[in-house]
Amino acid sequence: MELIEKALEYEKRKMRFPTTSDRIMAAREAKDLILSLNEIFKKNKDPNIMEIMKRLTVIKQRIEKRLKGKPLTS
Repeated sequence: MELIEKALEYEKRKMRFPTTSDRIMAAREAKDLILSLNEIFKKNKDPNIMEIMKRLTVIKQRIEKRLKGKPLTS
């Protein structure tokens, strides 16, 4: 269950990314964790794994929202 520990550690990290490349790397790492956890979830249907995936997805969405920036209004 090293992967679950890695995901929990990722959640506890401070989400301050000064550069765009840091944000991209953080979003990719979150995506990799989610997909890996999904493979485990498919096998044993553990609801705890699903909860971890949901929390990681929220974090990833926040990072991606920040990457897209504010919409231009005219």
